Amino acid sequence: MGAEGLKKVRNQVEAAAAASGRDPREITVVAVSKGRPDEDVLAAHALGHRDFGENRVAGLEDRLASHLPNDIRWHFVGSVQRRKARRLAGRTVLIHSIDRVELAETWARLGGGRALLQVNVSGEDQKHGVAPAVAPEVAAAIVAIGVDLVGLMAIPRRPERPEASREAFDLLATVRDEIRTRLPAVSELSMGMTDDFGVAVACGATILRIGRAIFEPAPHTSR
Repeated sequence: MGAEGLKKVRNQVEAAAAASGRDPREITVVAVSKGRPDEDVLAAHALGHRDFGENRVAGLEDRLASHLPNDIRWHFVGSVQRRKARRLAGRTVLIHSIDRVELAETWARLGGGRALLQVNVSGEDQKHGVAPAVAPEVAAAIVAIGVDLVGLMAIPRRPERPEASREAFDLLATVRDEIRTRLPAVSELSMGMTDDFGVAVACGATILRIGRAIFEPAPHTSR
């Protein structure tokens, strides 16, 4: 599995980009491979796909210990505990989920690499991320600490219909634009998943995190 889903997602991203007057080449699709066997990753890789994501530290470590091609660009898209940050440092092209200054301090000390600031655009207590109102202040603090901050990430409420995510995506884009006036390097917008990635493209997403639409529901595994 993975090859046919990836082809379909690529076509949908290209269509959404064309409808918005955007170049699809400026949009990175991260194939979230959590729970999928290595064979599915290889099937997508054979089509030229290189950006994959895991949401558990142990899951990423398993991938890195396997015999998958070394040109894969691994993203970490899950929440991070400070005590586990060392296990990710220097092993990803991008960590999507810096959600507090304390974690940023650890990440900077480890020389962890490029990162996104997670913003809680839905205001849900169970969601990680900083409030939109304080995101510019937190972003400035994180950069001052020494983190290579390149953008923002958000996980809105799971929508009943794709358009329901538009308000959250527009909010994240607005916050990013405000931050960029002071920190031009903060340009990426990681937003949009299987249920709403077409809307995310229309709202300016530069990174999409897509699992089910590429790989279908994951089987029961320990990963």
